[in-house]
Amino acid sequence: MTTDRWGIDDGYHDTLGAWRPTTDRTRAALLSTMGVGDGEADDAVGIRIITRGEIASVDGPAELWLEDGTRLTVERALPPDLPAGYHELRTGDRRLTLLVSPGRCHPPPTDAWGWAVQLYATRSRDSWGLGDFADLTRLARWSRELGARVLLANPFHAAVPAPQEDPSPYSPSSRRYRNPLYLRIEDVPGAAALGPELETLRAAGRALNRERLIDRDRVRRLKSDALERLWARFTTDPAFERYVGDEGAALEDFAIFTTLAETHGAGWRTWPGEYRRPDTDAVRRFAAAHADRVRYHQWVQWLLDRQLARAAAEIALLHDFPVGVDGNGADAWAWQDVLATEAAVGAPPDRYARHGQNWGLPPFIPHRLRAARYAPFVQTLRGVLRHGGGLRIDHVMGLFRLFWIPRGLEPGEGGYVRYPADELLAIIAIESERARAFVVGEDLGTVEAGVRERLAEAGILSYRVLWFEEQPPASYPALALASVTTHDLPTIAGVWTGADLLAQRTIGLDPNPEIFDGLRARLSRLSDVPPGGPVEEVIAGTYEELAKAPSAIVTATLEDAVAVEERPNMPGTVGVWPNWSLALPRPLEDIEEAELPRQIAAVLNSRTAAKPPRS
Repeated sequence: MTTDRWGIDDGYHDTLGAWRPTTDRTRAALLSTMGVGDGEADDAVGIRIITRGEIASVDGPAELWLEDGTRLTVERALPPDLPAGYHELRTGDRRLTLLVSPGRCHPPPTDAWGWAVQLYATRSRDSWGLGDFADLTRLARWSRELGARVLLANPFHAAVPAPQEDPSPYSPSSRRYRNPLYLRIEDVPGAAALGPELETLRAAGRALNRERLIDRDRVRRLKSDALERLWARFTTDPAFERYVGDEGAALEDFAIFTTLAETHGAGWRTWPGEYRRPDTDAVRRFAAAHADRVRYHQWVQWLLDRQLARAAAEIALLHDFPVGVDGNGADAWAWQDVLATEAAVGAPPDRYARHGQNWGLPPFIPHRLRAARYAPFVQTLRGVLRHGGGLRIDHVMGLFRLFWIPRGLEPGEGGYVRYPADELLAIIAIESERARAFVVGEDLGTVEAGVRERLAEAGILSYRVLWFEEQPPASYPALALASVTTHDLPTIAGVWTGADLLAQRTIGLDPNPEIFDGLRARLSRLSDVPPGGPVEEVIAGTYEELAKAPSAIVTATLEDAVAVEERPNMPGTVGVWPNWSLALPRPLEDIEEAELPRQIAAVLNSRTAAKPPRS
């Protein structure tokens, strides 16, 4: 296999081992989406990776500008004690970016466990129809008291402003900022002063808890009503002003985008031409004319930041890092010059998706991201890692290559585009160390030879899911996060009772019953429960086996903890399954008192007790 200077592979081996060449038509379309013309240079920039402590030679005398502004003169070698970070070596007119990496990501905890939760689904009796950051704080505190040390949650990112919000947390408007639906209104400063106004809204919000199907649009209207009233009474707060100053242009651009979307609708490419780029005079005039509204959206993000910080003080939050952003959203508008907005990330055809998959998320253009010295990637990592103890990178194979589908082509007509993985991994290690956050790579599916080994060298945990593993949990690697299932896969109850198989048939899918028969038989063996036995015993017994994994972290889903039969998301479906919209059938207060979560916690706590102290 060969790769051209733009990162385009000449083909790939599919899941059956057959070679699929990149056609001339696909290559031309890929180059077009990158904005590459005949004879165009690739705007190569100088970037060098150095591992901290390495003695690295340099050519002749040069000035070394450290990230903190310190200037040093170097002759033949760089100082071996350079701090990890982003520095610049200047020789005449030449600028060389130095990525000084710690070499490995921040280490994970050992023998730890935690819940994997869909926060929107985890409602308390005080929720307004959707689990919020106050619920997250309560959940984190309860989990810690049970012995958990991490909490893996769905992405909290801001959604594209639209009359009907996309429920998927994996198609965000921005990976840097968060969704106002997660605010607990009663905890906003000044809320109590609203008196009867707040009580009316609170009653309407809590009434939404009667329905298991989450109605995000009704939640948004109620919370927006409350926030508008509170904003009208807000004057200022030194902490708010510091937050706005620290976030700078990134927050301002996000707030301007959101205000523009309220005025001109979702989809910035349909806006009047003068607003389609963030750097125009027209956008600056618009921002000035709508300064109060821009400031309102900055204020909302500050409130979210404060409430999330409270939850993070209770437990190490393992934040989810989606593979991309919605092409109609704020990050795509701000970074349109480094994104292939006329292409989407996806997956080639395989045995599970015969026609391939199109995830609808525009990818970064490798050479343009590099020319930007990775500033968008760094900002994104910092946004996701804020108030986090860990990072789960969705489709971590995308650090090496992504399957691009140019607009107008079918998924099967796409092609793979390579990324400078060593540089991306160096940046992840830097940001991981700064945030003191461990990193997990979601390496499910087709993984190229050598990728898992390279991730392990970087200290990134593998992701081991019992449904996919042929060997027992005791054989899983130590540098891994182990689980039974994921948000895209069946729950234990869904498999054991046959409910997941029936659900797929009901909505028109064509599941393989033999796979489910095999999974049920496996659950019976693992849990030592005969066919037809109580599902709660199967769940507890399965997690007792998972607890034998030597993996650094083990997670249990809250869906399993309350024996839910429905999975959160049914991949490949639109409109026929309530994806990302099913609340747990019991409020958080009842879950805290239930027996099964405590049984699961007890067996997962036994991981530490059963092992001798580490020398």
